[in-house]
Amino acid sequence: MQAFIGIGANLGDARANVLDAVERLRRQPGCELLAVSSLYRTAPIDSSGDDYINAVARIATTLDAASLLQALHGIELAHGRERPYRNAPRTLDLDLLLYGDEQIASATLTVPHPRMTQRAFVLVPLLEVAPDIIVPGLGPAAAFAAGVADQAITRLAQA
Repeated sequence: MQAFIGIGANLGDARANVLDAVERLRRQPGCELLAVSSLYRTAPIDSSGDDYINAVARIATTLDAASLLQALHGIELAHGRERPYRNAPRTLDLDLLLYGDEQIASATLTVPHPRMTQRAFVLVPLLEVAPDIIVPGLGPAAAFAAGVADQAITRLAQA
């Protein structure tokens, strides 16, 4: 199954946290890292704090969606992720954006990720690694790009 993971951080060394998350995904049992977008800097939306560093990873996985979500939460916890309130600044945030062409609505997981088509920090890196991706139930992700064009996003030079 192919899945797409949104990666973001804005506390501590956000760039290092995002890069470490990519490395942890690379080593995650049941996952094969297929592609990683560039890193992007974005201002917080519906939040406060420093700018975010964001990326999207494309993986192949043998894990079911719930197990993959648990693995992502484990990587977040390794970075000291706390959830004191909704949209709080974070050391690391890993979101399961897409899981194949599945649509999932459970108490713990919604896929496609809600609001992903409304956020430049998701769409821009997602379209970099998968320009023709279809968002299940919504259509081509590229069709939503114009709707986020007013959101500031800066591609960072690679280290």
